[in-house]
Amino acid sequence: MSVSRRNFLFTTAAASALAALGKPTLTLAEEAAKGGTKWTKGVCRYCGTGCGVYKGTRDGKLVMVKGDKHNHNAGFLCLKGFLLPQILYDESRLTKPQIRNKKGVLEDASWDEALKLIVSKFKGSVKEHGADSVAFYGSGQAYTEETFLSNKLFRAGFRTNNVEGNPRLCMASAVGGYVTSFGKDEPMGNYEDIDHADVFLLAGSNTAEAHPILFQRIARRKQANDKVKVIVVDPRRTPTSRLADLHLQFKPGTDLALFNSMAHVLIKEGLIDTKFIKENLNFGKVKKVDQTWESYVAFLEDYSPEKVSKITDCPAEQIVEAARLFGAKGRASMSMWCMGLNQRSRGVWANNLCHNLHLITGKIGTPGNTPFSLTGQPNACGGVRDGGGLSHLLPYGRLAGKAPHRAIIEKLWDLEPGHLPSAPGKNAIDMFRGLDEGSIKCIYIMCTNPGQSLPNVTRYRNGMKSKDTFVVVADIYPTRTTELADVVLPAAAWSEKEGVFGCSERRYQLDEKVVEAPGEARADFQILLEIGKRAGFGAMLPYKTPADAWDEIRKLGKDTPYAFWGITRERLHKDHGVIWPCPEEGHPGTPRRYVKGVDPLVPADWPRRMKFYGRSDGKAIVWLRPMAPPAEVPDKEYPYYLTTGRVIEQWHTGTMTQKCKELKTANAETMLELHPDDAAALQVKAGNGVRVSSRRGSFVFRANVTDTCPAGTVFLNMHDPERMCNLVTIDAYDPGSKQPEFKICAVKLEKA
Repeated sequence: MSVSRRNFLFTTAAASALAALGKPTLTLAEEAAKGGTKWTKGVCRYCGTGCGVYKGTRDGKLVMVKGDKHNHNAGFLCLKGFLLPQILYDESRLTKPQIRNKKGVLEDASWDEALKLIVSKFKGSVKEHGADSVAFYGSGQAYTEETFLSNKLFRAGFRTNNVEGNPRLCMASAVGGYVTSFGKDEPMGNYEDIDHADVFLLAGSNTAEAHPILFQRIARRKQANDKVKVIVVDPRRTPTSRLADLHLQFKPGTDLALFNSMAHVLIKEGLIDTKFIKENLNFGKVKKVDQTWESYVAFLEDYSPEKVSKITDCPAEQIVEAARLFGAKGRASMSMWCMGLNQRSRGVWANNLCHNLHLITGKIGTPGNTPFSLTGQPNACGGVRDGGGLSHLLPYGRLAGKAPHRAIIEKLWDLEPGHLPSAPGKNAIDMFRGLDEGSIKCIYIMCTNPGQSLPNVTRYRNGMKSKDTFVVVADIYPTRTTELADVVLPAAAWSEKEGVFGCSERRYQLDEKVVEAPGEARADFQILLEIGKRAGFGAMLPYKTPADAWDEIRKLGKDTPYAFWGITRERLHKDHGVIWPCPEEGHPGTPRRYVKGVDPLVPADWPRRMKFYGRSDGKAIVWLRPMAPPAEVPDKEYPYYLTTGRVIEQWHTGTMTQKCKELKTANAETMLELHPDDAAALQVKAGNGVRVSSRRGSFVFRANVTDTCPAGTVFLNMHDPERMCNLVTIDAYDPGSKQPEFKICAVKLEKA
């Protein structure tokens, strides 16, 4: 079945409206009429919005889902959410373990054979090459209990900090921005702030396509109040920008200057909160907090709208208008951003500069006033960011490189002092470079598809398929990564297992098992347990089910700024999500962090309205971050900017969405968005092949001639497994967050 983009969006809107009324679509009504359907509360499997769902099962099969009216999404789902049952039942599901034979072909094997080989290879590598010759690469799609178990298995068992996850590719810069500005990671506001905001600054986020349910909530807020304004900051004209009152279209990679210029205008026009600045802020440059308000004002003198207009190609009057809208007295301003700020060689700085706008205006910590990073995956804010699934982290805000932090975890895990490795492991890009270069011999990849999703992917595909490396992949379907693996393990999918997801607003939700996995597929938690047992680490992994691990996870977060001791398993079964901090049972959860009288971690006698308790003095930091170019800019040989992103019909690498019959051909092919002027110069028409080449690789994509991109900039989506944009993207990364710059590189175009 083919679905046009126009019909798809119409269908999505219609389905969402029906869901909000608690009514299923016609197809679901026909299914429900057969009777005997059991409904179980759960969470959507896709983006970090974390929409609540009810799963309908009958005769041992998941037959439908509907939106949870009692959750933050108020019963709404996008079409991808409605089609979730189909991701379980495609005939290509992996149902038996596979081992690559001597002829290089994957063939079916028993679980005993596969696990015996995995343990032998990993233990042998540790013995011969040291603990850091093995690695684990996980996912923001894995449940918290799975990420926790992989952490413990590899850090305490194999004794390596080579533990990473794909949120390094999407959220690491947001982490770095939050930590450096406020002292701790994670957004301080919540989705309810959307209902109070008067101004939305959507920067580097195509919210309409990447987070459609949140975009719908923004649109409802704007529809209900004609004074609500939307500012979109994006080089492309996306569906999100169609809602904008003001679209700041700029040269890729120059938004650092643009944000500084907005701050310049706010100060010049008196749209700042001097009392908040004096009481709550410090000022820093590079890594030192040694600046003053006066030095910050002087620093911004180089960022007048007139000067910045020449850098960004954004009209000066638009920069002024954006600052005036954002800073208007008595109006609440909410900023929301995603990969456009994060996937950058200066992504942390971009996050800092967005935070600066809130800090100098005092538009922070009250309803509708908040900086809010959007998340790409359902548990990037739970298992990985909170649970420590990155190489430099330990669970719940602790650092692998700090002895006191390791000592706390060693005590909680009943380990001997000094047991945990002290050297931070390799970040995601360096981990896969280690495979390519030979320093990492064995890697376990779970619930993700780096053979398609890594930038400059050819290099890392070569490393994964090298005869000198041993690659294990646990997944639900064949992917561009399983095709490179030495062992493929069939994993249970969403709804075939149980676990906790943490979404963008710090809401923890339990996703319950409702059906059995097909064939011999097993839950990742059980696979990891069995590997640990066979490797001799069974005593430190005394669990039978994810529920057994949850109380230990709660202990890891207890008495930390991530306090969620009050989120018991029993409560998760009953409630429709709980927002931490939630330090004790019966606590309702915290809508806004750092706010006296709202956040239980702020003392009642604190003298100011906010305490940024991640820093010893309780103050946030305004950083003086100069304009810095991307790692690669166009030149005579490679004269075009390439940027990448998402489309509404597909998700990530298409592993699941392209198993849904309504989505298989819905914008599934990656096409090159090309401005008419550039198409004319190349003598290219719509549908013609265009070879896109960078310094790293090339591929031919069909042209979509459109003015969504300005002349000189082209766009590719990331979803197509056959036409991979990452054959040409750059793997340079932010020196602080180690997040790669998917969003910007230089390419040349040739008619194919």
